[in-house]
Amino acid sequence: MSTENKPSGVTRRDFLQKTTAAAVGSFFIVPRNVLGKGFIAPSDKLNIAGIGVGGKGFSDTNNAWNKGAENLVALCDVDWNQAKKNFELHPDAKKYKDFRRMFDEMGKDIDAVTVSTTDHMHAIIAMAAMQRGKHVYVQKPLTHDIYEARMLTEAARKYKVVTQMGNQGASNPAQNQMKEWFNKGLIGNVHEAHVWTNRPVWPQGIPVPTAKMPTPEGLDWDLWVGSAPWVDYNPAWHPFKWRGWWNFGTGALGDMGCHLIDPAFRTLGLGYPTELECSVGQVFIKDWDAEYIPEGCPPSARVQLKFPANKVNKSAVTLTWHDGGLRPFHPDLIPADEPLGEPDSSNGVLLIGEKGVMTCGTYGKAPKVYLKNGTKLEYKEGDFGNKYTPMPEFGHHVAWSDACKAGYQSKEHKALTSSFDYAGPLTETVIMGNLGIRSYNLRQARADGKGFDFPGRKKLLWDGTNMKITNFDEANQFVKRTYRGDWKLE
Repeated sequence: MSTENKPSGVTRRDFLQKTTAAAVGSFFIVPRNVLGKGFIAPSDKLNIAGIGVGGKGFSDTNNAWNKGAENLVALCDVDWNQAKKNFELHPDAKKYKDFRRMFDEMGKDIDAVTVSTTDHMHAIIAMAAMQRGKHVYVQKPLTHDIYEARMLTEAARKYKVVTQMGNQGASNPAQNQMKEWFNKGLIGNVHEAHVWTNRPVWPQGIPVPTAKMPTPEGLDWDLWVGSAPWVDYNPAWHPFKWRGWWNFGTGALGDMGCHLIDPAFRTLGLGYPTELECSVGQVFIKDWDAEYIPEGCPPSARVQLKFPANKVNKSAVTLTWHDGGLRPFHPDLIPADEPLGEPDSSNGVLLIGEKGVMTCGTYGKAPKVYLKNGTKLEYKEGDFGNKYTPMPEFGHHVAWSDACKAGYQSKEHKALTSSFDYAGPLTETVIMGNLGIRSYNLRQARADGKGFDFPGRKKLLWDGTNMKITNFDEANQFVKRTYRGDWKLE
């Protein structure tokens, strides 16, 4: 339902007339896009609108707002109960439930937008913003499916806007250390990588809820369901628990993959994988009768992605993702008593090279190197600091705000660590794992009526350029989904 509705141009005469009239009455804020590239608004502040402003959206909007360094002019959320805290903090910001109405009424007053909704609405909202020339910050994962990620990557270039995905660990200076260690050849070329998480930490692998319950006051349920197939309201969907259902979320991979796969993807210069294979955990409620719940993500999964050698890492790489509390085992070079990744080993990254092993925790924290010659290196906080380091979440949001003011292709823009040129391909790789999981669960009734076959339980071959599985066409239904009603991505 996202339709292009670009604001009309503002002539210099119109601008001067409005400026004179406003100056007589009171102080005013002029959006930067009115003045054009190279001009600075009188307030020298970015006018930001937040869409999805409860939960993670609260920190996204307020980190970008940066204690008043920018203007927060509008807050939009389909659930005003979840948004209450943000509304109270910013009483002067205009409040909306429908982002389309917000753009229609305030499009000329908005320079940039943060998008922190459920995964299934990221692409439609971000596209609508970019088509109006708005810079965008979109929570991870960038999109719900692979096709959407490709479309947003191309749209950012087409509309010449500054973009950033919300995988804040990308701005952690510790990742610079990992890249420097690798580029020095300390661990040699990497042939094997492991990434793992304790997610899901929400109910997952459970039967589909069927009870219809009253919709809470303040929640527009039709807008919440948005582009997904219709379901009646149930607290099993909202808030937060939507992550475990394919209609709305992207499971453990979508929640943590853009954080945890990022250090390997960035350090090794990875691109599109060429093949994948997976296995998933089963749930038994009845003896000998595994539950079949294709609507929901499994309780645990392992996904193996293979990447070709490249100019950065001159070795093919096999990357294995583990979730649901599963993790890899200790390589020989890491002492038996030392944890992997996080102190409790709940999340982490492991890169195994010819000469040694490199590991880190979530967001690239606390990287270490273990070499075959017995040397151990540890990152010291501050070694690779920058002006944003003391800020919340490594200054990931503030760097984006500064780049928006500097403009498209400015040095500030080029310095961003997760603009869509990078975040798009990363997201495609992450979501590729979900294509494998959903393909693994496809089943067909046998002709004799005795049980089922599972044709997707094979190695899948991927043509990244054309976004296509080449040896199992049924898997391609998960590259691009069908939207409900007249919702569109165009």
